Amino acid sequence: MKRTVLITGATAGIGRATAIRLAREGFRLILTGRRNKLLSELQQELRKEFEAETLSLCFDVRLFDEVEKHLGRLPEGWQEVDVLVNNAGLAVGLSPMHEGLIDDWERMIDTNIKGLLYVTRCIAPGMIARRSGHIINLGSIAGREVYANGGVYCATKHAVAALTQAMRLEMTDYGVKVTQICPGAVETEFSIIRFKGDRLRADRVYEGISPLTADDIAEAILHAITTPDHVVVQDMLIMPKAQASATTFHREQSDLNSTHKQKE
Repeated sequence: MKRTVLITGATAGIGRATAIRLAREGFRLILTGRRNKLLSELQQELRKEFEAETLSLCFDVRLFDEVEKHLGRLPEGWQEVDVLVNNAGLAVGLSPMHEGLIDDWERMIDTNIKGLLYVTRCIAPGMIARRSGHIINLGSIAGREVYANGGVYCATKHAVAALTQAMRLEMTDYGVKVTQICPGAVETEFSIIRFKGDRLRADRVYEGISPLTADDIAEAILHAITTPDHVVVQDMLIMPKAQASATTFHREQSDLNSTHKQKE
């Protein structure tokens, strides 16, 4: 029987790449996100390309009433979620705390922490009752290190790491696997959102390096959920070759010079 995977934040980046990768492998997919048009387009693409069984649900993970409305009352045939991929998350702004915007902080805290909790609260009880399931939480190198001007984002990802460890302790007796996947620099919408649409500033994050792609992380997620039942990938840190820590990169000067010339 095909396993059912629920992916939050499936409209772009790692979530979208994971949906495509898992559809290729024949998983049934519940796709969630805030952008209904992108959800519909992804659903159509997966059905056309892979004949994938999909269910799309448009809601905001920051709002518990919406999460409960959609995930607490899943349609018949979709109620047994085998794998939950808590992917929805973001970084907004890059400012020291004494200059930070409250709205930026609340968006990160509400999405990265509370959204993960809300979705898990709706899905995990079914896994516990069936004594089977797998929860994948998307963490970050920012959940292992802290860097200046990103304190609140780092705090949210440290919270994801703590919640993942607590889930693992609480769910081991019920046969539920819990995994954290922690990427370094991945070229997706991440930096565009962080810099609020400033593409020039976002592009500079990846100058002179070959960053990870969303497909790289999707491949890691596939690996984690296809290990034998007795094997758990508890924690995975994935970095591009050019990145040694949250803030340490080797940047190719020739690439930098070429990029600067193009911008001039």
